[in-house]
Amino acid sequence: MTADEYLGGILMREAVDRSVNSPVRGVAQTLAPVIQTWSAGYLNSVSASGSFAKGTANRSGTDIDLFISLGTNTPSTLKEIYDTLFNAMTKAGYTPKRQNVSINIRVGGYDVDLVPAKRQDINSSDHSLYRRKADTWTKTNVDRHIAVVTGAGRELETRILKLWRNQKGLDFLSFYLELTVIEALRGSGGTLSTRVWRVFEYLRDSFSAARVIDPANTNNIISDDLTANEKAAIKRAAETALAAKTWGEIVR
Repeated sequence: MTADEYLGGILMREAVDRSVNSPVRGVAQTLAPVIQTWSAGYLNSVSASGSFAKGTANRSGTDIDLFISLGTNTPSTLKEIYDTLFNAMTKAGYTPKRQNVSINIRVGGYDVDLVPAKRQDINSSDHSLYRRKADTWTKTNVDRHIAVVTGAGRELETRILKLWRNQKGLDFLSFYLELTVIEALRGSGGTLSTRVWRVFEYLRDSFSAARVIDPANTNNIISDDLTANEKAAIKRAAETALAAKTWGEIVR
């Protein structure tokens, strides 16, 4: 079996159904009554976002992100929006977990990340959301994020890197990883295994010093979300991957 056949087999095993009839899309319908009540009439929309919408999700990872857009006239602060959504999910019988900008719950066997945000302007899709770790807020644009990642066409390589990240227990935020893969492979061709190998070389040689800016908000430096030690752990894991004798030692 060639390296590309091995990686292709992993991608097939980890494929996620993203069709209109995908069972995971039913999660939004299941949660709709809770979200509607919690939003008190200020709800704009609930839409799939994150890895699921970008085509970079794996079956063994988080199944779906739901971006919850509230109107510009929502009176609550961003922290109150985040906290009250957490409380609403607890009251509804779920066991929510606080993350940085999202709240994770299990719904019918699926992992779901809820991302509550307030629309900034009715003429754009820019939103403000709460960043729990820094106890502050940031501007985001989910539509822009999806367009950047899907437009780059690096979904296959990204899915392999996400599996590697999860299996090695690395702290590497998905959007940060997606942008890193895009940068590492800018202008690159070759086979799938060659391209993935090039990403590992980038993680070893250039990742730690690279400044990664949110394409939807130039004031948001995504590379600042990881500490020097966390970046060093990713570099060491990449070095180990590059020293492996087989692909089975790298990702499975």
